[in-house]
Parts: sequence; structure tokens; C-alpha cells
Amino acid sequence: MKHQKRNALITGVTGYIGSNLSRELINSGWEVTGIIREGSNTTPVADLQQLDLAIYDGTVDSLLQIFAKKTPAVVFHLAACFVGEHTAFQVTNLIQANVLFGTHLLEAMANTGVTKLVNTATFWQHYNGEVYNPMCLYAATKESFEKIIKFYVEAYAFQVITLELFDTYGPNDPRRKLINLLLQAAINDEELLMSPGEQKIDLVYIDDVIAAYMRASDLLLSALDRLNDKFMVATKTPKTLREIVELFNHVFKCKLKTVWGGRAYRKREMMDVWYKETILPGWQPKFTLEQGLTRLHQLQMSK
Repeated sequence: MKHQKRNALITGVTGYIGSNLSRELINSGWEVTGIIREGSNTTPVADLQQLDLAIYDGTVDSLLQIFAKKTPAVVFHLAACFVGEHTAFQVTNLIQANVLFGTHLLEAMANTGVTKLVNTATFWQHYNGEVYNPMCLYAATKESFEKIIKFYVEAYAFQVITLELFDTYGPNDPRRKLINLLLQAAINDEELLMSPGEQKIDLVYIDDVIAAYMRASDLLLSALDRLNDKFMVATKTPKTLREIVELFNHVFKCKLKTVWGGRAYRKREMMDVWYKETILPGWQPKFTLEQGLTRLHQLQMSK
């Protein structure tokens, strides 16, 4: 669907998913503003000349000024501080980025009459397959923010869709994620120390992830009453880490030097995948893992 003259505001715009979402929105006719911190690395969106960037200085007042100028139809909240296993010195950053900033965002929306939000959650909120059992403090902060959203939905009639993301991958991904680690090990012919490899992982290709955010915005634009729904963005076809490495070897026609058991499972490792939420209505992944890896391989060979 082509959108004309609609304003979108994105947090986390310089991240891998945020930068790809910005491109898709701009290509679909949206006017896009990205919220960044002073000194942020804007290289991932340097090619997007139509993207406006606005600075959040840590105060709600800076956001109020941005919202007063832009009045977005939909806010996409992707910004987060991710730490898998935190130290005492990282607690402040986790709370500031994942709870305080988000609450400032909600307050700015409430004060400027903006009510439509696509929020981002993580399947790491479901350790041991429980409705809520955070794998790590990062996951706990994501849950905390969802509880704060509830207040704004009830008090200000917000319309919110929270997308619970599973593992993501795709081309030009700078993150130290699984597929990138495999790719670098293949390119450099490096030995790869891995856990025993029995944990199950659901990998979603970036094009499918972006399609989910676009679909969520369509649902919000048609919503009239208060809304606070949560949906999964998952393929529901998980594979063990060993199976993923085997498929990678097959698609990339290589033999990774994998040392199974070369490192221990991380503390509170997610061994299985939790699928209790509903898949986002009107969205289905188009890429199987093999298809996504094949596209990556083709892009790699064309370089």
C-alpha cells in the first residue's frame, strides 16, 4: 500500500531494523523523522536524504518540541539498549534507554494528541516457556515498559500494537548476530567455538520483519478505539543451532570449523521457543530460513 503525506516518527532509526524500516516508509510515500541522541552514528541512514533527524537530549521537553513540529500519524519505537548478560555498570543505561526514554516518548505523545504506537518487544521475555519470565535484565525492562504503556492506553486512549520479535537477520547487518558470525567465520576460515548447539532458534528475514511493522501501522491507522495488542513476528519453524549451521554449510557450500561444546551455554539460555502470542493478523513470513540464506549467499557472491 502506498501512503501519501503521512508522517512517521521512528526511534532507533540508526539501528539495523530501524534504518531498513525508514527506507521502506520513505519508499511508500511517508515523511519520516528519526529521533537520535547527540553524537549518534548516522552512517546507516546517510543515504536517506529525505529522512529528517531530530535530537533527544534526555529530557521530555526535547521530545515535546519534536512532536509539536511533526505530529506523526504513527510512532515506531525500536530504540533499545541491548545487553544479554549485564554488569552492575550497565544497569543505569538499561533503565534509561528501555524505560525512561520510552516513558518520555509516551508522555510527549499524550501532550500532543498523538495516540498510535508500534512498540517492540522480545521473545526473551519468556524464559522456560512462561508467560513472563525474563531471560535477562534487558527483557525485564522491555516488560516493564509494556506495563507503563497500559497506563497511557487507559488514561489517554492510546492505540498500541507491540511486536514481539524473534531472532532477525539479513544483508548488510552490522550486529554480532548468529548468521553474521557464521558468515565471518566462513569468509575468514576461522574456528568457531559454539555451545553444544541444542537450543532452538526462530530466525526471521529482515524483509519479513519490515513487512510486519508496515502491517502494524496499517492496522493502527484504521483503529478508532483504544487498543493494546501484542503479536508475534515469527516463522514458527524453529531449528536447533546445529541444524542452522548445517543448513548454512549447505547453502554457502562451505564447511565451518565448528567446535561444538567449545563454550558453555549462556546463563539462562533459551533452549526452546515460546509461541503463545498470536501471529500479527494479515502478516506471514515469505522467507524460509533456506530462502533467506540463499539470498544472502547470492548477495555475497555478487560483491
